[in-house]
Amino acid sequence: MTTINAGRDAAAAGATEPAPSVRWALAGLSLSMLLSSLGTSVANVALPTLAHAFTASFQQVQWIVLAYLLAITTVIVSVGRLGDLLGRRRLLLAGIALFTAASVLCGLAPTLWTLIAARAAQGLGAAVMMALTMAFVGETVPRARTGSAMGLLGTMSAVGTALGPSLGGALIAGPGWRAVFLVNAPLGVLAFLLARRHLPADRQRPGAERPAFDRIGTLLLALALAAYALAMTWGHGSFGPLNAALLGAAAVGAGLFVRAERTAPSPLIRLTVFRDPALSASLAMSTLVSTVMMATLVVGPFYLARALGLREALVGLVLSAGPLVAAVSGVPAGRVADRFGAPRMTVVGLAAMAVGAAALSLTPASLGVAGYLAPIVVVTAGYAVFQTANNTTVMAEVPPDRRGVVSGMLNLSRNLGLITGASVMGAVFALAAATSDLTTAGPDAVATGMRVTFAVAAALIVVALGIAAGGRTLARRPRVR
Repeated sequence: MTTINAGRDAAAAGATEPAPSVRWALAGLSLSMLLSSLGTSVANVALPTLAHAFTASFQQVQWIVLAYLLAITTVIVSVGRLGDLLGRRRLLLAGIALFTAASVLCGLAPTLWTLIAARAAQGLGAAVMMALTMAFVGETVPRARTGSAMGLLGTMSAVGTALGPSLGGALIAGPGWRAVFLVNAPLGVLAFLLARRHLPADRQRPGAERPAFDRIGTLLLALALAAYALAMTWGHGSFGPLNAALLGAAAVGAGLFVRAERTAPSPLIRLTVFRDPALSASLAMSTLVSTVMMATLVVGPFYLARALGLREALVGLVLSAGPLVAAVSGVPAGRVADRFGAPRMTVVGLAAMAVGAAALSLTPASLGVAGYLAPIVVVTAGYAVFQTANNTTVMAEVPPDRRGVVSGMLNLSRNLGLITGASVMGAVFALAAATSDLTTAGPDAVATGMRVTFAVAAALIVVALGIAAGGRTLARRPRVR
């Protein structure tokens, strides 16, 4: 605690670099964010191998991905609030330990259902890590460097999500599918040691009565989010009666949650925070932008393989451009946000994404890889700027006792965008390509699907720009009370 405070005081006094203890604390937080995001995408590429290894259907092995996704989505806001109440450091350490232990169990799982249960536990640990890493920035980094820290965490999140398929494929081709999960163990241990050694101790408030945890609100929100996530992922883009029923259940659950929060003595989410147009706008923009980013992961592999005729190795190499741009852009984006103001850079990031998405919607296949790669670089760089600036804008004025829950809400908005994007943008792509099986679609059909999908993506970013330009994020920084 003393070394962290010393680092913050030195930086606040005008030091250009954070103290070594602050850098190590950020290293632990960054590794936690990388691991939790990597777990979201790394298992997807292993599903065919796992179906063969366990002699299971695709419908069964898809629960390996769904269990992780559902665990994160349903509890990420709740664990953020729990960290505010019980202490963020101890809860983050518990989350890292759970994630690491569950990763080992995944790698050693003797049966499919053991693996699915372990993935759910891994997702719970990942939810804690995602929710609390951003919340810790306010306690470890001076306010003048908040943007740079958020940029670093945003880089780790983007890299983890986008790097998963290529890393998973390499591990399966080498040591085998168990290494996809076991590789997290040494990294998890390192993250735990860094967090335990360098993060500030939880603040004790002698004589203060601890607010009660909102169990009813937590349960209702978890049920509503689980129903929505299942509605968006069940059937892989097809929409049937079960999807409609799940969406109805999600709507009912959301209504009951709002009703419960209005009367709860210590609500999970204070509904008054949504009266702040700046916070509401930031959450809405985060969801829209994440929906668009998922389109790049859904459309890219099919376009490169089917429309441009690239082999698997070259497809993977081209797709790695996104993670590389995110890794290079994140920290500079944070520094720019610190210098020119996070609200202004939010608009700049959105504008860059709109330009890149519009370019993709107009790109003819005859331009080849370069015609795809150049706009993707613009989209990804814009995303890095937006995410860093938006997170900084939201978290800058949050009181210490609400940082966990607001960080959880930010991560939830991003996760809901990814879930929605996988379903909606995938459906737009298939509809525009006029096929129900994209693996057999012709080059022209896939190229048409790509252009239409990114035209829709550009329209979504224009909507986000309208929200920003309407003054909701530029008028004032959000204040959560």
